[in-house]
Amino acid sequence: MMMRDWLCPDAAQAARGLRLSRRHALLGLTAAFTLGRSAMALAAPATEQRLVVVLMRGALDGMSAVQPYGDPGFVALRGPLALPEPGEAGGVLDLGGKFGLHPALPGIHGMYGRGEALLVHAVAGHYRSRSHFEAQDYLESGADQRLDSGWLNRAVSVMPSRPGRDLALSVGLSAPLLLRGSATVQAWAPDHFAQPSADLYQRLLAISLRDPVIGPAMAEGIKQRGFDAGALQGQAGDPAHDRSFEALCGSAGHLLAQPGGPRVAALEIGGWDTHAAQVKRLQTALGQLDAGLVALQAGLGAAWANTVVLAVTEFGRTARINGTNGTDHGTAGVSFLVGGAVAGGRVRTDWPGLASSALFENRDLAPTTDLRSVIKGVLVDHLGLRAASMNVILPGSQDAPPLSNLVRT
Repeated sequence: MMMRDWLCPDAAQAARGLRLSRRHALLGLTAAFTLGRSAMALAAPATEQRLVVVLMRGALDGMSAVQPYGDPGFVALRGPLALPEPGEAGGVLDLGGKFGLHPALPGIHGMYGRGEALLVHAVAGHYRSRSHFEAQDYLESGADQRLDSGWLNRAVSVMPSRPGRDLALSVGLSAPLLLRGSATVQAWAPDHFAQPSADLYQRLLAISLRDPVIGPAMAEGIKQRGFDAGALQGQAGDPAHDRSFEALCGSAGHLLAQPGGPRVAALEIGGWDTHAAQVKRLQTALGQLDAGLVALQAGLGAAWANTVVLAVTEFGRTARINGTNGTDHGTAGVSFLVGGAVAGGRVRTDWPGLASSALFENRDLAPTTDLRSVIKGVLVDHLGLRAASMNVILPGSQDAPPLSNLVRT
């Protein structure tokens, strides 16, 4: 497979200087000292490195998040979904030529400029289901069928243990399949997370507003709860005001930053099933993702330097716009790798092109990179797991070798 990188010039210069950095020299000395103590340790101690997996449920449109504006077939396929090129009003953010990042992702673009974001395009799971339910099961189990455990839990089960401490953290009200299995996993959600949200109060207010008895009572009760009833009416269920993912990410960062805290975590964010009115809906969802990753970085503090965040979705979306200004379930898309340990500032892809003859089943961006290879590259080179353990973590993946040069080593 021929992989092509589009580089941010500043990131390329920063990457060349990594070999002499004090931090990486110290990590190398630590690895040499601990190599004989654990059969799984290949680089820095696994307990020092952090891995966060973000599940983007609903199927992100990768060609809108990372727009291939340099492909001659793009505008004709996308019509009004195609954003202006870099430098134009409302245009995508430059990624070094050919590709541009959605303008709702300024935080990730800043990471890209610092060499801390790697975007893997034309990537897909090993399955070809366009069912959300099946594809999410396969994505999380890492196999060709739904298992009782997830690949991230199996990865944790072969990491060097820390007596009395759990390595993994599920952030939210329930643990996804990704983190279920034999390895012990902590679960955390803020105390107020299961309480009614401002959006729910807004909906109740909208329903009761015209009732002469219930309406005033509802407004007064909401006021006593500390919400501004007038402001809630104006927001009218607008998901752009939902900051729950940002709050979860910030808290997760603080927990992962603790010296004795977890080192692996998983979060979920929805809102990606954009069959209609995609421009507005994707603007909101991408903005929430961006704010969350920025909050995660802030929460991690100095531990960001040892962190990889892998954001994945169950499949991409159709190359062509549909009749409701959206896109339908597709195949290949994009995955995000961000973090201080990422060898970033690049779009990594074996780009298949958007000519009709190049589309998968004459409808989708063709997959050229196996998502399992991305996962393996992170587990081997970042967490220091043995390549021999990959077929236990991702059963039947012998034909998907680990991708190299995803992280700084």
